[in-house]
Amino acid sequence: MAEDEAGTLERLKILRRDLVDPSIAAHSGRIVKLMGDGTLVEFGSVVDAVQCAVAIQLGMRAHGADTPEDRRIALRIGVNLGDVIIEGHDIYGDGVNIAARLQELAEPGGVYVSGTVLEHIGTRTDIAFEDRGEQRVKNIDRPLRVHSVRFEGGKATSSAPARQAERSASIAVLPFANMSGDPAQDYFADGITEDIITELSRFRPLFVIARNSTFAFKGASIDVREIGRKLGVRYVVEGSMRRAGNRIRITAQLIDAAAGNHLWAERYDRELADIFDVQDELTRKIVANVAPRLQIADHLSARRQRPEDMRAYDYYLQAKPLVDAPIDLADLARGRAHCSRALEIDPNYARAHAYMAASYIVGVTMMEVEDPAEWEARALAGAERAVALDDLDGLCHHVMGEAAFLNQQPERALRHIRRAIAINPHDADILTLGSYIEIAAGDSKLGLRQIALAMELNPTNPPWYHWLKGIDLALLGRFDEALAEYDQFGPANPSILKLRAVALVQLGRLDEARASVRALLEIMPGLTASKIAKLDANMPDANVRVESLRRAGLPD
Repeated sequence: MAEDEAGTLERLKILRRDLVDPSIAAHSGRIVKLMGDGTLVEFGSVVDAVQCAVAIQLGMRAHGADTPEDRRIALRIGVNLGDVIIEGHDIYGDGVNIAARLQELAEPGGVYVSGTVLEHIGTRTDIAFEDRGEQRVKNIDRPLRVHSVRFEGGKATSSAPARQAERSASIAVLPFANMSGDPAQDYFADGITEDIITELSRFRPLFVIARNSTFAFKGASIDVREIGRKLGVRYVVEGSMRRAGNRIRITAQLIDAAAGNHLWAERYDRELADIFDVQDELTRKIVANVAPRLQIADHLSARRQRPEDMRAYDYYLQAKPLVDAPIDLADLARGRAHCSRALEIDPNYARAHAYMAASYIVGVTMMEVEDPAEWEARALAGAERAVALDDLDGLCHHVMGEAAFLNQQPERALRHIRRAIAINPHDADILTLGSYIEIAAGDSKLGLRQIALAMELNPTNPPWYHWLKGIDLALLGRFDEALAEYDQFGPANPSILKLRAVALVQLGRLDEARASVRALLEIMPGLTASKIAKLDANMPDANVRVESLRRAGLPD
């Protein structure tokens, strides 16, 4: 600056334009503010933050390769994970202060991270770190554990192949067998299984197979080693549930699928009201056996809200499959009724509010009502209530993200879906919805990465994954690939027939598009392009949809 102030400032602007800002955008970061020659950036994912920091420093090395050393610009980067206070567009708090102090400690061209960052990254990246020990810094009353990214030979050093590391801690939870002698209790056994999967998916180092894929083995008599091979996992959890009145007995065992060895087994005889304590204990023991270095205490201190009355939980479990995958509108109505009963019993049960909101979102998708405005408003209000009641539940943020997007609030949708992923980074359903919201917001690379990871976590790929991936691809103008995804949906419902017709028109296959519209009208006689325009008004590609359907023969 002393030798060439104007030239240095111009080079700094070029670096920001060509390297720093694009790297931040590519990793879903948000520039909070500029501070002289510094920048404060917020990320929804700590993995994205570290990968962005490394990408910037590697880019700086390449950018300055031909510049004399005394003319090069160097950056220092600090990364921290912590709570912040949001005020307008700015953020404050110890989380920000620690990141700033880490930046001051870093050498030029380096990336320093806090111990908290390293714990949460686990094996999610193949970046190697060096332990810099505990450091005391200004205005922070406790010593910080500090680590630095290891750069050698112009690149970040790899610690091990990331996927191999993840797979060493990969796990599938099979549906717990209902031993109650009453098939009507299957929903309860399934609900316990899903809750354990959800809790395990909070741990970033664990690669947890989604429930749709593990439930494909429900009731099947298959060797655990074969299941491990089919799902591509190292460990399998299986168990059973017996419910009698207000008592419940749960057995569970952890198996090394590669060797077929039992690593741990436990039986619990408890009051029904203790079911959540049992789930926490099961999760803790599974994690302790699979990944003993994880910080279990951190996870258990951030538990989601529990219902005040177990009857509310029971009704929520009955509602869940009816809202998640309704066969028809009657199923959806029954699911909504179960949510109503849960809320009558416990008006402050966050998950019941979330699933009631979800029922309205699904209702809009299934064209339950001609004018979706009321359903959209109800979905938003219910989701807002759910998040207000339980900010630590990824499901509540998931539904909130979907409801906000449906109500044309894309920035709010992004904020909540990223929060959901931060809470449950291996929840395939959340990643699938997140892919659509990210792509609609303009980040196609991140969106496609998320749907790819979701399908890896859920190898049986439930039909709605193909439906949403098709919508993702259609938003990107890749209609041939979108059509291939729609065709994997199975029996075509009205939504699929509508989307197929749009894709076929865009591909110039008008005869096939007209056939899809005719099939759509057989299911929904009286449907018009004007109604679709109203139903899909909030979709990013609404105009393309409506005009394509008109060309395919849907009447005005």
